[in-house]
Amino acid sequence: MSEYKYATLAVHAGQQPDPQTGAVNVPVYLTSTFELTGVGTDKGWDYSRAGNPTRARLEEALTALEGGTCGHAFSSGMAAITALVSPLHAGDHLICSQNVYGGTARLLDRVIQHFGIEIEYVDLTDLDLLKKSIKANTKLVHVETPTNPLMQLTDIAAVAEVVHKAGVEVSVDNTFMSPALQSPIALGADIVMHSTTKFLNGHSDGLGGALIGTKPEHKDRFLLMQKAMGGILSPFECFLVLRGIKTLPLRMKQHEENGRAVAAFLAKHAKVQKIFYPGLETHPQHELAKRQQKGFGSMMTLELGSREAVDRFLKSVKIFLNAESLGGVESLASHSATSTHAALTEEQRLKIGITQGLVRLSVGIEDKDDLIADLSQALDHV
Repeated sequence: MSEYKYATLAVHAGQQPDPQTGAVNVPVYLTSTFELTGVGTDKGWDYSRAGNPTRARLEEALTALEGGTCGHAFSSGMAAITALVSPLHAGDHLICSQNVYGGTARLLDRVIQHFGIEIEYVDLTDLDLLKKSIKANTKLVHVETPTNPLMQLTDIAAVAEVVHKAGVEVSVDNTFMSPALQSPIALGADIVMHSTTKFLNGHSDGLGGALIGTKPEHKDRFLLMQKAMGGILSPFECFLVLRGIKTLPLRMKQHEENGRAVAAFLAKHAKVQKIFYPGLETHPQHELAKRQQKGFGSMMTLELGSREAVDRFLKSVKIFLNAESLGGVESLASHSATSTHAALTEEQRLKIGITQGLVRLSVGIEDKDDLIADLSQALDHV
């Protein structure tokens, strides 16, 4: 279906009517096992950890939306990134974005490096530094763009050019933008990773993760991770993500409209000491955002100056919910130091710019005037 435009793909890729019944929605195959046709033969399915028809439809949809050659659904975003790095061997070197999501850093520092894999965090906005950081044993450069929560962008095309010259692969966490607003594979990435929990699902009612590959070996590699490690997405949650994908283009348009309006309001507010949002012309990477992304999204982070100010703000919001996660239809606000980056020490947080005064906003699809009014009255209490 690659000849169709994005909004058409979102509705139809992987979501063709059921050939047996004509059902318009993808059936949810709630089965752990399948009857075989003989000894060692089947109808394409044998055990749901290895493959399930509902999951296959989601994986087909994700592959089409990201422009890859294979898609693999996992039980969470963290399960997906675990599957991404688990094929590395002892002695391999992994480069990762410097101010990456705290859960990613926790996985790499507390689990993966214990297997003898060398982890190095690099400021990927500095291409000269990246070139110097690549070693003979470097196998993967993992990019998070925009970063969580500081909204720092990485030039995917430039990084891919540098990294590919060294024979190294590039993976990109595309969770914050979704395939509606950013296409890493088209920019040179080899692998795209998602927490489908966020914008792809869009309704805060199911966990999930995904890897989309571009090479035949990616399909074999990630299918092995699904079978061997077992962190696959359940059929019902696959159905939820498929449902969410159908409205993704529409939702992202409203997220984007609201995000721009909220950011413009907050940028002028006296009590907001700093705002991190690439859609603002004051953002140092605004031009990169315009070039690399199809929009600026609805994620942003505010500096309110102190934990006390954050506490007052979060206790005062009415429409925005004080909750972790992002990308749902409802607006959320969270304190990064005690949520997304709670696994880091205070020293580690400060090193990458995570202060006690940061609040991350996930702007939903409510009326933008109501959202601005809510933020305004909450800031009055700061």
